[in-house]
Amino acid sequence: MSSTYGDNLKLSIFGQSHGPAIGVVLDGIPAGLPVDTDILQAFLNRRAPGQNSWSTPRREEDRPEILAGILDGRTTGAPIAAIIRNTNTRSGDYAQLRDCPRPGHADYTAEIKYGGFQDAAGGGHFSGRLTAPLCIAGGLCKQWLGEMGIQIGAHIASIGGVPDRGFDPLEPELSQVGTDFPVLSRDTVEKMHTAIAQAAAEGDSVGGCVECAVTGLPAGVGEPMFGGVESKIAAIVYGIPAVKALDFGIGAQAADLRGSQCNDPYTLEDGKIRTLTNRAGGILGGITNGMPVVFRVTLKPTPSISRPQQSVSLCRMEPQELSVKGRHDPCIVPRAVPVVEAAAAIAIYDLILGNTQTTRRKSPWN
Repeated sequence: MSSTYGDNLKLSIFGQSHGPAIGVVLDGIPAGLPVDTDILQAFLNRRAPGQNSWSTPRREEDRPEILAGILDGRTTGAPIAAIIRNTNTRSGDYAQLRDCPRPGHADYTAEIKYGGFQDAAGGGHFSGRLTAPLCIAGGLCKQWLGEMGIQIGAHIASIGGVPDRGFDPLEPELSQVGTDFPVLSRDTVEKMHTAIAQAAAEGDSVGGCVECAVTGLPAGVGEPMFGGVESKIAAIVYGIPAVKALDFGIGAQAADLRGSQCNDPYTLEDGKIRTLTNRAGGILGGITNGMPVVFRVTLKPTPSISRPQQSVSLCRMEPQELSVKGRHDPCIVPRAVPVVEAAAAIAIYDLILGNTQTTRRKSPWN
């Protein structure tokens, strides 16, 4: 299974949803970087399950145990290893899924790929539970980027067709995102809650979008073609279960515009080059242009629903109706917000570690 990421840092995630523990190894991190475990725990709490009516009732404290790589509040330069113990599992709820795969989930494809040797309980290594160790690594990278003046924040852009207002692409309002429910406009909270509650009451689920912004990132980070900022962010964001689409800047809307409408005109502000708009999302040619990096992530509805669905019995090779048991989120979008931030932080920090200047000329962007 491919569960590693990174060129300059090396991230590896291990474990299964219902195994004894899930964990992460993060290698290539310089020595001496500060680590605030209280801030890290607060970040993990934003993703943790069982805290409200719109998430799974499975409760896990998600307290990381640092095994190596951090000593007395500083990185040692050695690989950082951490685990989170699973304490609230009910594997029996998933017994039928090895023979009767859930529509929309990886049960069938995993069975074919791994010949039945995979751990199917709770989705195994395909579960959203594995985003918890991703958030350990991302939470640490967010701290180190913050030391450089680089901030990352996200909010719910929509749930079940109910939209939140978007970030200002020139000056994203990261501090205005709600802490109890991560939206910019408080008027949308009740509407989104209603959309989630209605779907849950019908044994169904809803999806949505998350918008993420990176501010303070200097111009010149990234490489053309396969080493571009979009490529690096996409590679890790698509590792988040349920992600189906990713847009940078105005994204797919660009298909309906002319060049004069899509381009970002340049201007001078206090002797520095900026753009009047940010339709490119802060990236040109795979390289940051000094404007905020802004992107949107689309997440599909949770596939595990109690509403009857059509499936097949793999052992009998005949149609079978399936009603999924167990504890599942009627909407994963609120809990996905910190996960998207974590993925972005890991990608950006990996790029920062490997960033090289191709010219000695002082850039007017910085």
